[in-house]
Amino acid sequence: MSLRRPTVALSFLILTFVVLASSGCGAGPGKFTSPTAPTIQTQPANKTVTVGQTATFTVGASGGSLTYQWQMNTQPISGVTSASYTTPPTVVGDSGAQFAVVVSNPLGTITSSTATLTVNPASTGTTDVLTYHNDIARTGQNLTETTLTTSNVNSAKFGKIGFFSVDGLVDGEPLYASQVAVPGNGTHNLLIAVTEHGTAYAFDADSATAIWSKSMLQSGETTSDSRSCNQVSPEIGITSTPVIDRSQGAHGAIYVGAMSKNGSTYHQRIHALDLAQGTELFGGPVEVQATYPGSGDNSSGGNVVFDPSQYKERAGLLLLNSVIYTGWASHCDIRPYTGWVIGYSASTLAQTSILNVTPNGNEGAIWMAGAGLAADNSGNIYFLDGNGDFDTTLNASGFPSNGDYGNAFMKLSTTNNKLAVADYFEMFNQASENGGDVDLGSGGAMVIPDFTNAGQTVRLAVGAGKDSNLYVVNRESMGKFNSSNNSQVYQALNGVLPGGVRAMPAYFNNTVYYGSVGNVLQAFGISGAKLSSSATAHTANSFPYPGTTPSISANGTSEGIVWAVENNSPAVLHAYDAATLNELYNSSQATGGRDQFGSGNKFMTPMIANGKVFVGTPNGVAVFGLLP
Repeated sequence: MSLRRPTVALSFLILTFVVLASSGCGAGPGKFTSPTAPTIQTQPANKTVTVGQTATFTVGASGGSLTYQWQMNTQPISGVTSASYTTPPTVVGDSGAQFAVVVSNPLGTITSSTATLTVNPASTGTTDVLTYHNDIARTGQNLTETTLTTSNVNSAKFGKIGFFSVDGLVDGEPLYASQVAVPGNGTHNLLIAVTEHGTAYAFDADSATAIWSKSMLQSGETTSDSRSCNQVSPEIGITSTPVIDRSQGAHGAIYVGAMSKNGSTYHQRIHALDLAQGTELFGGPVEVQATYPGSGDNSSGGNVVFDPSQYKERAGLLLLNSVIYTGWASHCDIRPYTGWVIGYSASTLAQTSILNVTPNGNEGAIWMAGAGLAADNSGNIYFLDGNGDFDTTLNASGFPSNGDYGNAFMKLSTTNNKLAVADYFEMFNQASENGGDVDLGSGGAMVIPDFTNAGQTVRLAVGAGKDSNLYVVNRESMGKFNSSNNSQVYQALNGVLPGGVRAMPAYFNNTVYYGSVGNVLQAFGISGAKLSSSATAHTANSFPYPGTTPSISANGTSEGIVWAVENNSPAVLHAYDAATLNELYNSSQATGGRDQFGSGNKFMTPMIANGKVFVGTPNGVAVFGLLP
């Protein structure tokens, strides 16, 4: 959903939000009260953000069986029907829009008071990158970059300007929080990095000074061994990209998933750390424990049981409407395991919801090359599931009767903080793909902005895995399963990604970028709400295993640069003009190895903020920028 753009340019914008609430039984689990008309206890609060950031508005209402409908300028916002609404990334042109919400039940309707959103223009040192690939859609685009341009990103003006050393592999994407007030230590732009040695670090992003570091290990513990799998080796600590919520705690909170062991006992824990100081928040950490009804792998007494030794948290954390969502991968394909998504409250760390997507089967882990669970602005989650059981016996609505969704493109609803399968797409040849380990789950899913075609709004998401095909789904009707062919999916570009995908795409200016294994980085243009049937541009060089996950920097829609890391020895950072994919710079061009930053690592997603490019490596974070 895009905010409407007025023609008047302002130095800041004010968006007025109103909420409408519909009532139902709000007495809570296990309680019963007589139905009443809806009432509002907590009105939406005013928010102030910087251009490019999102803002979340929430209403608290009671009355029983409540339904919600947010409106913009008196018109309903399609699909925005929960108690919270998160705006798309804001721009200065989003001025003057007014929002309202209706909360309803059969006994009545009530309209909330208005809330005002103020959007300030970006200035140096104020861009945040608080989650994997910049936003919950996982587009990978930073549209507020004013320093780096297509004319100054070259080996004469741009190169490596620093290196932040840490104690292990940096597999999670580095994050960036601007202008953080650190008690007793001034205000800093913080670079956040996590390691497989189980340590979280906060550095001053400009001076490289260490502000704090915090081990996730408890007394007597070590990081996990590799669990007889070479995917994350030689140790497993913090694999996934954390997420930051600047509204939690006194200074903001960083949410981290970490694995450890004490002897033969393994632990998975969720931590909430104070952004400014690294101290534990909300009584954390909490142990990851879960059961779910089913008879699948590692089941007991009618429930499948989460065994922390059998999983690693590889997918980046998702913060959605004040809940932290985690997705769980296995160690290689070593059974027993099933497919888990588990949510935790951002304010208390209490477990909020559990879903298993192969509860009566096996496998179906969530890898996605470290990409984060994606989401849209209506509170739906999207991901690509790994190889595993898929139940071809469908119910009347087209869903697997036993609830097993191995090797599927998944959509989950989070209504009332309860995870549930809302829709899916499954390939017709899923049996052979599952049997041959040619699954979708090796790549990440991305939600792309809404398009208008023939007067209709089209909402899409893209995903690709090992079968070399690029799948485009309509988020309103993903296609489900057809045993004969894939004709039900919105668009399937067969064979356009040779070598298969073990990475994440990016999006910018009506273009989707993919870097498959051993192949060139390709751009697929979008016209008429359809991706081009073949690449509209590609790089001159190719990328060895596992391909590449690109990121984008731009100043609005201009000065677009695609950044991509080549996993080699030494690793190479590349920069390309986003329109043509002609190369502007790579870190091997300068003489004397000036810009080299060590060996590659298959988890390498570049992050761009405030004139700098940050790249995680096997022993630190390399920093690139304009040369002195």
